[in-house]
Parts: sequence; structure tokens; C-alpha cells
Amino acid sequence: MTTVFAAAVIIALIAVTSPLVPVHGLGGSASTFAVVYGSATVCGIVAEQQNQRIQCWQNNQLINILPNISFDYIAGGQDNFCGVRSGGFSLLCWNPSFVPKRVYYNDSVLLQDLTFGDDQICALTNGTQNVRCWRGETKISTQLPDGSDQFRSISSGLGFSCGVMKNSGRVTCWGSDSAMATLIETQYANVSMSDIVVGGSQACGLNLTGFVVCKGNNDSGQLAFPSNSAHEYSGFALGTNHSCAIRKSNNSVVCHGRDGAFSSNLIEGVSFESIVAGLDFTCGLTTSNFSIICWGPGWPSNSSSGVELPLPKILPGPCVQSTCSDCASNNSPPSRCSTIRRQGSRAMRRQRSGTSSKHADRAEEFSFLDLAAATNNFSLENKLGAGSFGIVYQGKLWDGREVAIKRGETGAKTKKFQEKESAFESELAFLSRLHHKHLVRLVGYCEERDERLLVYEYMKNGALYDHLHDKNNVEKSCSVLNSWKMRIKISLDAARGIEYLHNYAVPPIIHRDIKSSNILLDANWTARVSDFGLSLMGPESDQDYRPMKAAGTVGYIDPEYYGLNVLTAKSDVYGLGVVLLELLTGKRAIFKSGESGGAPISVVDFAVPVIMAGEIGKILDQRVGPLEPNEAEAVELVAYTAMHCVNLEGKDRPTMTDIVANLERALALCDDSHGSISSGPISIVSE
Repeated sequence: MTTVFAAAVIIALIAVTSPLVPVHGLGGSASTFAVVYGSATVCGIVAEQQNQRIQCWQNNQLINILPNISFDYIAGGQDNFCGVRSGGFSLLCWNPSFVPKRVYYNDSVLLQDLTFGDDQICALTNGTQNVRCWRGETKISTQLPDGSDQFRSISSGLGFSCGVMKNSGRVTCWGSDSAMATLIETQYANVSMSDIVVGGSQACGLNLTGFVVCKGNNDSGQLAFPSNSAHEYSGFALGTNHSCAIRKSNNSVVCHGRDGAFSSNLIEGVSFESIVAGLDFTCGLTTSNFSIICWGPGWPSNSSSGVELPLPKILPGPCVQSTCSDCASNNSPPSRCSTIRRQGSRAMRRQRSGTSSKHADRAEEFSFLDLAAATNNFSLENKLGAGSFGIVYQGKLWDGREVAIKRGETGAKTKKFQEKESAFESELAFLSRLHHKHLVRLVGYCEERDERLLVYEYMKNGALYDHLHDKNNVEKSCSVLNSWKMRIKISLDAARGIEYLHNYAVPPIIHRDIKSSNILLDANWTARVSDFGLSLMGPESDQDYRPMKAAGTVGYIDPEYYGLNVLTAKSDVYGLGVVLLELLTGKRAIFKSGESGGAPISVVDFAVPVIMAGEIGKILDQRVGPLEPNEAEAVELVAYTAMHCVNLEGKDRPTMTDIVANLERALALCDDSHGSISSGPISIVSE
């Protein structure tokens, strides 16, 4: 991000006074609109649309902000602004050219109550109410309160931030301007507060009984708020030398400061949902039509009254769980109700289609335009291969992340679309709840009209199949895979991923399409199982057969499954056995028997008789080179394991736990010149 969120701040507080959200104090700095005061840019979260996207106004121009996804809160500083994505799992910031950068992503520690100062962005974590801060270029700030402290609210000013402790109501402050932080904290030492809002060098808030308490610099009369009754004010916005507040009785705004020059007469008679301050001006979101009006001596306009910006309707507050019947009964503005109703119907639609509970907010939702831009409009140059329901493209997201994007096949909308939808639902359901170092991680998805796309982490070194069988790779004698130790390590990685599916996923999962092209290699040559488009929830035990129409890839399909239509976890064992034979022989699952062609033969029929005869050396891939003594024992163990994996009947095959144990032993043998097969157990027991 350019310039480290420099110079001054002013982050506002915003309390939403709609009947949907009863307000009994301040709401912190998190808002649905924000001011980038260095350029008089105003941004807001747009209402009445399917996505809670952001739109900005700058230099008499409306600017659509990418990515076109939903946000809960935004806050602005001098040159930049930031937003918390809906759900709280991600924080993005935009530089003066509106180029986004992801600052934070964690799908288990969610953010709320965002505030942005001149050199520091802070947010609270949902549930724990701990504070997290970042300084410029996404560096984690070291100027923080104790990590165990819990806060009711936080706010940021010029070089310092303050928060109200959750249990005691005590105010604590921190930041690069330690002198100002200490001053404000000391002045509030004997006061228990409900909330606090920080400006340039002052702070205001409500104490526990609802009366205004302001501290700090009052050189321009900016703290001259009369407080005649409890909860007289519902929100504050503080600049460098002015302060504004919303009267709770009628939502009008009163301002003080600049030695009387900052007048609220400009917006007299206008009611506001929330207000945000710039250095020397204030903007407010009106109650009547959710438009934004800005005023004050620092606003770049010669108008004698507040200037209404040509932004669309802005969401009056972060969306909450509610019913639209509540809106109607309280005569709330229709735009708020329609926004929430639209979001609710969208959630219900997802629930009916079965995806909402599957991704459980762990998968990001992308727009189709985002993914088209990431892949150069799905160009052939970006094509990586094909998956169970579509083509896979390499892509680079707007925040710089490299990803692989699988796009469902477009075309006939009858059976093909149903198959694509089923595979999409399957992958989204399984991968959004599976987290293992040997499974490819799902980043997100897109579901628009007939388009179905899945976004995965990018596997830099591609598919195992290509390293073994692609013509260009076959001719490379120096390939990383031309080592028995590396091939055994890759087989062990894949086996561990499948073992996780069978034994540790709840409920267990049968992949149904284990093959070398679905085993991918990351930048560190760690193998990961991919493509869950054909996966199914497995039976409780291997004895519980499931009648199921066979699906998979020729050469890898379990003969028992193919012939009898009964599926167990042992079907994946067969597929892995074929992969092990590929690694041993360098042959495809189905290949031509002669150098210049000939009858097709399976690697199983080619290799198993030779392994049984004890002549393994005759079938080994010659590209790997001669075997060291310890490697010979390791390869022999892998070969015997593979032979048992491809037994015709599932009951005669080992379990994934057995296979992992054997491959671990084989890998250890590669590092042990004195080892022997007899010195460790061999797990080839069938069930």
C-alpha cells in the first residue's frame, strides 16, 4: 500500500439509530461510509443491491470499487481507506489509486469494529474482543495494549488510538504519539466509559450513565458539548479542532469548534443516521433518503449549505439478523428493509441449493468479473488442464494471490449442467470443511447465473501425471522426480491425504477418482490430493457396501466397483495402488504394449506378475537410475504394497492406515543404509 496511512485522521463513530438496531451508546468507529480526508473522497457501502459493494465519490466522479464483493464496515484515513469483508474474515485496504491490497485473512478469527488513524488501522476480534492493529504496508503494529485485554469499542486519532475496556469501562490509549495517548488516558483515569471516539487531539464519549465526557485539547472550543440529560447524544465525529454529535431526540447534528466558525446551521433541520469527520469538515448519512451530505470550512465547496453527494443510497448501518416485519411495524425506511430482505432471500436460496452450510464462511465468494480478470478472460495461455467438471486456469487475483480457477463447462444446460452443478456442489461441500496439508485448499467460489467456478490455491509444480508422462518431462533426466526417495515421499504425501479422508473426516469421504493427474505438487514438492467433484460421503465401515453407479477414470477404477456397483473406501485404495505402480514403472495406467504401438495394456497387468515373481528390477523406471542397497529394499516394499492395493476384491486390499505405515517405513529405509525390510513391520494385512 502506498504511503503509510499518513498524517491525520479522524475517524468517526457511528451509531445507527434505526429501530432495527436499538442504540444505547456509541458504536465505535466501524461505519458503512468513510471519508478519505486528504482528497475529500467519500466512500460508502451501497444499499438495495445483492452485494454490499463499495462506491466512492471523488472530484465530482463516481468510482466503482473492486472487488465487487460484500463488506460490513469501512473506515478512512488521509490517503487510504479499508473495509472488513462480510463475515469479518478479511480486511482489505485501497491506496489513492483505489488499488486494493489484502491486509488480513483468517476464517477462524473474525474482525469487527474497524477504526483507521493516520498511521494505524485497528479492529476488534469477534467473540474475544481483543484488539489487532496494523501500520502501513500491512505490518503488524507493536504499539498495542495487552493481548488479553477485551474492549467494548475502539477509535483512532492523530498518532494514537483509544479503547474502552469491556469489564471495567476504563479508557486505555496507545500509538506512536505516546504523549497524547498518555494524556487522554490519564484524563479519563477516574471515569468509567461506555464508548469513546477520538479526533485529532481530543476524545469524547458517554460514561456508564449516558452523559457526555470529553477530554483533550479544547483550544478551539471543540469540546463545548452541553449534557443536560442522559443519552442526549447518540454519536460523535471529531476532527482536528471541531466536534459534531447527533442529538438522539431528533437525529439533528450540533457542531462546535474553530472558535465558532464551524457551524451546524448549514444542516439545520436535517436528521442523520451517522456522521464521519474529516480534518476540517464533517459528512453525514441522512435519515430521509440515505444520501450523504458534507459541510464545514474544510470541504472543497463554496456552497452556503451542505453539499449532497451524487452517491447511491448508502446502507445506514452494518446488517444484523432481523425480520422485515420488524421494519414495517416500526415504519422504518423501506430501503433498509428491502436490503435485508434481499440478503435474506439470497441466504435462503443458497440454503435450498445446499451450499450455505457447506462452505460455512470459510470460502471466499468471488464475482465472475473478478475471476475473468484474474485469468485474462480465461485465455488458452492460462489453461492448466481439466478437472471433474470443467477446465482449470491459472489466475492472479487483484490482491496478488496466485490461484487455480476451475470453470464449469459451458454449453448444453440439461444433463451437462446438472452434472456440472453436482460436481460443483460436491467440491464446495467437501473442500470448505476439509483442512489438511496433503489436500489442495479451496480459496473460494463463484456462483452466478449458469456459471460455476471454484478457486484453489495454486500448485506451482503441477500434476504428478505430467512429471511422469508428459513428453517434455519424460525426456528430462534431471527431473526432481527422478529420485526414488522423492517418488516414495510423494506417494506417502498422497496416502496421508487419502487416509485423512477415510479416517478423520466426519463423516468419512470416498474420493472416487484417485489418479496421478489428481495428485498435485506445490512449490515445495509436497503432494496434495485434488478434485473432489466425484467424492461421496463414505459408509461407516468397509463392510457397509454402497450400491452406486461407477464413476472415475479408466485404468484407475476399482474392478469390484465397476463390475458390481458397490463402493467402499477400498475403491480409493485401488486407485492409489495404480498410482504407486505408475511411480515405480513410469508407465501410464493404460499404455501401448509396443514401442511403435500395439495392444493397450494396464499397468496392473504389466507390473503385478513381475512383482509376484520377485523380478521387480525388470519393470522399474529407467529414468531414476540404479538402486542403492537401501533404496532397493524401499522400492521392494512399495512394490509389494502396490500389488496388494490392486487386488481384485476389496477385502484383500490393505487399509489406508496400513499403506501409510508401509510408505513411512519405505521412506525411512531410503535414509537408512543399514536398514532392511525385516527390521520393521510390513502392513499388508487385508480385511
